Amino acid sequence: MITPDPVIPQPAAAAPAAGGLLCIGLMSGTSMDGVDGVLAECSVAADGSPQLRQRALVSLPMPEALREQLWALNSPTDNELHRAALAANGLMRLYADCSLQLCREAGVSPQQVAVQGAHGQTVRHRPGLFDGTGYSLQLVNGALLAELTGIAVACDFRSRDVAAGGQGAPLVPAFHQAVWGVGQALAVLNLGGIANLSFLRPGQAPLGFDCGPANALLDWWCLRHTGQPYDAGGQWAAQGQLLPSLLQRLLAEPYLQQPPPKTTGRDLFNPDWLAQQLQGHADAAPVDVQATLTAYTGQAAVQAVQQHGVGTQRLLVCGGGVRNATILQHLRSGLPGVEVCSTADHGMDPQAVEAMAFAWLAWNSWLRQPIDLSAVTGAAGPRVLGCIYPA
Repeated sequence: MITPDPVIPQPAAAAPAAGGLLCIGLMSGTSMDGVDGVLAECSVAADGSPQLRQRALVSLPMPEALREQLWALNSPTDNELHRAALAANGLMRLYADCSLQLCREAGVSPQQVAVQGAHGQTVRHRPGLFDGTGYSLQLVNGALLAELTGIAVACDFRSRDVAAGGQGAPLVPAFHQAVWGVGQALAVLNLGGIANLSFLRPGQAPLGFDCGPANALLDWWCLRHTGQPYDAGGQWAAQGQLLPSLLQRLLAEPYLQQPPPKTTGRDLFNPDWLAQQLQGHADAAPVDVQATLTAYTGQAAVQAVQQHGVGTQRLLVCGGGVRNATILQHLRSGLPGVEVCSTADHGMDPQAVEAMAFAWLAWNSWLRQPIDLSAVTGAAGPRVLGCIYPA
């Protein structure tokens, strides 16, 4: 919970690093393949811009049993409250392992870390629906994570944005703006389970939204037909033939035509949705479906950049999909006037970007600094995001 005092109580043992606070960001996304964690030193430069220096990066695989529990909770099932509570506990134990390993690798004690930002696992995302407010549900147990690590926790970042009339996601465009939003017109494409885009324009508020599926469908199809958890490098897709009629059917998905603000997830892009799209393609070779799904990921992003990112000079790509050369090939061929590159070329490990964003969000939550996502999510205005569980 958020304490009512006007000043955030800093733990006496959480001595700041030279020039800033040590903050941890923890992210497990819709791909459900693991947890990425970053320990960062967060400070403010003389010109007021945020300075984030990565001290450690850790990625831990998702245990298969936990992944199955989380996957099942994306759809209505029996005894959901009980199963969700236990799944959240299991995820927090994985988060705790990640946080403590980050501390060891950075050579700091948990007491030196001010706060850790925990996204949790999204299992339902229904903003604005049913009663005019809706909800976005991430499985997280901030009290347990604080107890296991001895580090304060900031979590439940989406709820305040939803309460303020927003979509609750994506949250990262504000972070992208803070670290890259100067100089030239950029776009940032995160290829996680779902693909999301941020458009950054000097002197303007960022725009961002989910532009379609990415690894969530690609990984599921690959696992089903090859036994491998993902298509390494996009090599399997590269062996297949594009199915033009299937691609056009995928691109006709109404969500892609909706204007922002908008968000999506496994609530829409799931195996049942894919089965509906594959009607009439029962004889298609699995490798050709993989090739077409990969093209779909790239083409959906290309269309979004063409429609909403006029003037974009450079597209920075991050997330697990940055290692899929076939997706990158589709992006480059579809955006010939745009330089497509990894965020590594702009000083940030592509595997660390999402986790770094939650270290930054936790830092802002800790300092009770409002974040303006109104142009991204449709929220009524700047809001302090997240709840604090003290160490």
